[in-house]
Amino acid sequence: MPKQKTNRAAAKRFRKTANGGIKSAHAYTSHRFHGKTKKQRRQLRGTHMMDHTNLKTYKKLLAK
Repeated sequence: MPKQKTNRAAAKRFRKTANGGIKSAHAYTSHRFHGKTKKQRRQLRGTHMMDHTNLKTYKKLLAK
């Protein structure tokens, strides 16, 4: 049985945490900031933890 390959596109975008979660950057942060409020722009900075409903799918992509 061959080894499971890591999805390279996912590996560049997501990181596994020590407790098994997945963190990633926020969406909607590349352009058109004049249409977003100051509060929205501030909250889109940094990273966020992925929702538990998507964890199973993305863990398969990151399997090594």
